[in-house]
Amino acid sequence: HFASREALLSEALEHSYERAGDMRMLAGDDAPATATARLRLMIDQCIPAPGSLRDDFILWVELWLRAARHPDLQATSARLYERMAEWFAEVLADGEASGEFTARDLDRAPGRILALCDGYGIRVLCEDPAMPRERARAEVWAAVAQTLGFDPAGDD
Repeated sequence: HFASREALLSEALEHSYERAGDMRMLAGDDAPATATARLRLMIDQCIPAPGSLRDDFILWVELWLRAARHPDLQATSARLYERMAEWFAEVLADGEASGEFTARDLDRAPGRILALCDGYGIRVLCEDPAMPRERARAEVWAAVAQTLGFDPAGDD
């Protein structure tokens, strides 16, 4: 039992984040060979798709709405976004070290990537006919490639 709806939502988001941890922690033989390939997979996990990715995205939408009205959820929102940004920062650092990414300002890139995924993701979630999932993925990927200094059509 939870003290409030906000506490329930916070716990549901934490559970969702932890459940998705296996995807975020791909390592060894399961890990894509390059930082670019890992980044593409990460972005795919941030755009809603039928099933659990859609359900997880709906939880984020609930968080946005409730955190705007309930200050007790603002810390949960900030904590989850910080964890997501750290997840992206790790792969960006790997890509910089390997020479795959040449952006000057990699510190700002995780926030930009998350904003792109959130913005395009909401249009996918709402089934905007002008923004099907594949187009959203392509738009995010093109913007990320430009930000990080690589060819979006190149092999990863």
